[in-house]
Amino acid sequence: MSRRSDVLPGFRLGLGYTLAYLSLLVLIPLGGLLLAGASMTADQFWTIATDPRALASYRVTFGASLAAAAINALFGFIVAWVLVRYAFPGKRLIDSLVDLPFALPTAVAGITLATLYSSNGWIGQFLEPLGIKIAFTPLGIVVALTFISLPFVVRTVQPVIEDIETEAEEAAASLGASRWQTFVRIIFPAVFPALLTGFTLAFARAIGEFGSVIFIAGNMPMISEITPLLIISKLDQYDTPGATVLAVVMLVISFLLLLAINALQWWSVHRYQGEPGELGPPRPVAATTGAAA
Repeated sequence: MSRRSDVLPGFRLGLGYTLAYLSLLVLIPLGGLLLAGASMTADQFWTIATDPRALASYRVTFGASLAAAAINALFGFIVAWVLVRYAFPGKRLIDSLVDLPFALPTAVAGITLATLYSSNGWIGQFLEPLGIKIAFTPLGIVVALTFISLPFVVRTVQPVIEDIETEAEEAAASLGASRWQTFVRIIFPAVFPALLTGFTLAFARAIGEFGSVIFIAGNMPMISEITPLLIISKLDQYDTPGATVLAVVMLVISFLLLLAINALQWWSVHRYQGEPGELGPPRPVAATTGAAA
């Protein structure tokens, strides 16, 4: 039997291109950043990294990013489910609107959100009497990050929902399973790995967001100042060492969080879908629903 020839370059050549490309775009710049941070003494690095203003910016940045990713994990799943399972007028329009944060410049998104949610905005004027202030507060940061990271969850979960066969749900219902049991035992195990991937992508996107946040955050130190803005402020003041330290801290924390989430994702794939190469649902329908055969 003759060996099949690949259309694309072979493994060695392809691996070489991959490593060279990633090195030029990712590894070398990040390595230079780490080397710049290593040029300081430990005391200098620690003093800058643990400055009260820097600590406050970490809390705002990572707290708002986690909140936005969690919100999108819930509502992004609902949006994806509706777009896949239901037919309604304007479905294509709504489906295309999901990708709007990809195409819209982040500065435009920030200005638009700040206008809508300000005290005299179209939405903010109704929330202000209720004591809810969104624009120029940490809550505004969560709104902006939720807006820009929504497509990552929807577009990750949507293909998985499309692949779930309705016959499995119908079989579970015929065996006496409730809607909740069908969701927990059949739908959720199939969707969870993709949902966790979407959460990771949304979280990673939110951490580095800048343009849409600065217009709605208020940028008040110790209250609504994100770390990327603090880095820019230090660069404007020609405080390159301070900006480098904050960038290194962001890099390390982001890497550790993403590593933990990816480890959880790897566990979920093996937990819910079995070993690589296995097909089909993780358990028989009768066993998952608890109904007697």
